[in-house]
Amino acid sequence: MDSKMVKGEKAHAVCLPLPGQSHIKPMLKFAKLLHGKGFHITFVNTEFNHQGFLKSGGPNSLDGLPDFQFKTISDSLPPTDPKATHDVDAVSESVMQKYLAPFSDILLKLNSTTTSSNINPPVTCIISDGFMPFTQTVAQKLGIPIVMLFTIAACTLMGGMQFPRLREKGFTPLKDESYLTNGFLDTVIDWIPGMRDIRLRDLPNTFITTNPNDPFFKLTVEAVEIAPKASGVVVHTFDVLEQEVLDALSPMFPCVYAIGPQQLLLNHLPKDPLKSIGCSLWKEDTECLNWLNSKAPNSVIYVNFGSVIVMTPQQLAEIGWGLANSKFTFLWIIRPDLVVGESAILPPEFVEETRVRGLITSWCPQEEVLNHSSIGGFLTHCGWNSMIESVCAGVPMICCPFIGDQQTNCKYACNEWGIGIEIDNGAKRGEVEKIVRELMEGNKGKNMKKKAMEWKKLAEEATGPHGSSSINLDKLVNDVLLSKG
Repeated sequence: MDSKMVKGEKAHAVCLPLPGQSHIKPMLKFAKLLHGKGFHITFVNTEFNHQGFLKSGGPNSLDGLPDFQFKTISDSLPPTDPKATHDVDAVSESVMQKYLAPFSDILLKLNSTTTSSNINPPVTCIISDGFMPFTQTVAQKLGIPIVMLFTIAACTLMGGMQFPRLREKGFTPLKDESYLTNGFLDTVIDWIPGMRDIRLRDLPNTFITTNPNDPFFKLTVEAVEIAPKASGVVVHTFDVLEQEVLDALSPMFPCVYAIGPQQLLLNHLPKDPLKSIGCSLWKEDTECLNWLNSKAPNSVIYVNFGSVIVMTPQQLAEIGWGLANSKFTFLWIIRPDLVVGESAILPPEFVEETRVRGLITSWCPQEEVLNHSSIGGFLTHCGWNSMIESVCAGVPMICCPFIGDQQTNCKYACNEWGIGIEIDNGAKRGEVEKIVRELMEGNKGKNMKKKAMEWKKLAEEATGPHGSSSINLDKLVNDVLLSKG
């Protein structure tokens, strides 16, 4: 598939992710897929995240190619610890108020760059994170197509599409915090197209706030109200995984394309000239792979709560002792900022108890870990990147959701796809131990493993040369991104 434009110019896509690890990674992979289709790519990061990439990958890791370049804009936020992540509310406010002008400036500069040392073809399309709604103003001004990439599941997007209606019906904002515990969140919502048996608590929990001006809620509402005006919408999923929801989303947008899992699509590229460009903001410990090599097949439980979750020291301790008491071997990723307000340090007696069968590190190449033969299960916060990577690897999950889309992902993994067991994020060590044992050696765990392997096969079929995601990518390129209409 060639992306040459009518006049012989190369198509030029500018890609802008929401400034967080879980959004940057899938946007970067999507940019690599378009580059594989012949597009010139300009990838726009915030200065803070760009520096994170350079620290994790090395000073030359983003040199890229002449037709895959990086540009930066300020995130307009105060400096923070480079090992930490920005506050979600602060990012949301910054996106709504301060990104439009610098992003517009970048496109103007790209379109006027004609020096002999760096010739850019004119920008022909924008690939925007679905939660960066201001980008549609820029695309409209330039008269070019814009695609909103939602780096979430289709069920989460459908849940978010209900936010304006939830507000109209008085479900949000909550009147007071008693609504968190009085059974209100168990209210069944029976009017969402393509979704069954959904309670309020199963929806993306951004709407669960007492603040009528909650920044992330406002950003989500703006995003879902503006998304239908885009030239197309991409969701990081695959057709058979969420067929019912995708069918229900289809009439809401001009075009909806399920294009995923992205890594499996990238695996089909004949060569990867961009291999040196990693997708992690933090240095990955690859030594853990050597440690896994010494473990028996399906014997290790992998534990990772993603890039933004924070927990209390009590939650950390209960999970830790649950793992220790289960007697299973574990690999546990503990970021430096995982625990609220203090370092994530486990007591010496825990370290001594698990010295032989446990490994703790601060970050790792998760996809390689999940695909390692020794991994038998995944205790996860249910972020969408983690979920779809687990599906690709055929690994069943213990689902421990905290915020955002995680409750929705958990609901689908446990109730629709049959590959998860739910556990409350406040569970005590005895419950953690019991569920780890169930996953790793119980009948339910065996059935989940079988189901996970079935979904892995379907994901591989969807991303094969004639699979639904490959076809959808070609359609997006030809019908939207190269369209002159």
